[in-house]
Amino acid sequence: MAKTTVVVVDDSALVRSILTEIINRQPDMQCIGAASDPLAAREMIRNLNPDVITLDVEMPKMDGLDFLQRLMRLRPMPVVMVSTLTERGAEVTLKALELGAVDFVAKPKIGVADGIRALAQDITDKIRIASKAHIRRLSAPAPAAAPGAPAAAGGATPPLKPASPIANLGRLSTEKIIFIGASTGGTEATKDVLINLPADCPAVCITQHMPPGFTRSYAARLDGLCKIRVKEAQDGERILPGHGYIAPGGMHFSVERSGANYIARVQDGDPVNRHKPSVEVLFNSAARVVGQNALGIMLTGMGADGARAMKAMKDAGSYNFVQDEATCVVFGMPREAINAGAADEVLPLHQIATRLIERLRSTAGMSLNRV
Repeated sequence: MAKTTVVVVDDSALVRSILTEIINRQPDMQCIGAASDPLAAREMIRNLNPDVITLDVEMPKMDGLDFLQRLMRLRPMPVVMVSTLTERGAEVTLKALELGAVDFVAKPKIGVADGIRALAQDITDKIRIASKAHIRRLSAPAPAAAPGAPAAAGGATPPLKPASPIANLGRLSTEKIIFIGASTGGTEATKDVLINLPADCPAVCITQHMPPGFTRSYAARLDGLCKIRVKEAQDGERILPGHGYIAPGGMHFSVERSGANYIARVQDGDPVNRHKPSVEVLFNSAARVVGQNALGIMLTGMGADGARAMKAMKDAGSYNFVQDEATCVVFGMPREAINAGAADEVLPLHQIATRLIERLRSTAGMSLNRV
């Protein structure tokens, strides 16, 4: 079996050495080069043609993001970012995912050598996933048009049209809840759904596989882009229409009923399907508590987390959307949801928000008992 070839890019000689050791210990992968900066990495990638690269977020000589942006335009390939557990590290990592990096691993704050070795399983798992990911070339930005000039054909993606109100939802907006599960590639996929939702849509509860220290920055980024308000979920808070709630990294997120209200439950616990937060936990609560007033969305991700619970949602009356293979970075969780019989519609990513709104509009005038 051909081994997955990897080039490590990191300015620390110690980190390069440890990552090389970790990779070469795996029977199915090989580190074929280690570069101390992006300029050396560029030549190494050109000469060695690796399957995957690991890239430190903060690099000398050329900013890691500048390097990644050029790479994804000129020679798109799977990239796993190695990030720092700082606010700056989180912001840069989220930008890297936007530019096309497949995933990231976070360096713990403990000693570098011990911390990297402790992440050996996570690093090698993500390299394996990245080697099979669907990689797309990053489009070059169009030059800025003069004031009043028409947009050039074939240029940058046109700005999104404002999300139109769902209108006349009344009690439906309060009763309905949208549930989203995602993993690898999901930070951008979730953004693409949320950014197209109107301010008056039902509450959105999201579990994205992400470690502690990153979800707060992710929520803040989404909050600045979306018409709904987006935040990290807090234990005991009321789930409100027009708001998005993201499971905090390292904590499970579920929904409970308190009288006439839904509330968030954020708790520690054992990993479920090897994940914490787990989509299974959130979707099971949707099936148990929200039933026919839930709408489910399964987005790109590796593995099967949430598939069985999404089928439980459907059995309880939920209407479910699943992202199709062509637009997924990794068609794992969506495939498993489809195979479990959990999907009502399988759609390209760019159609999910539109169909979700159409579904809400079509049920807005109906009795909740018939939705």
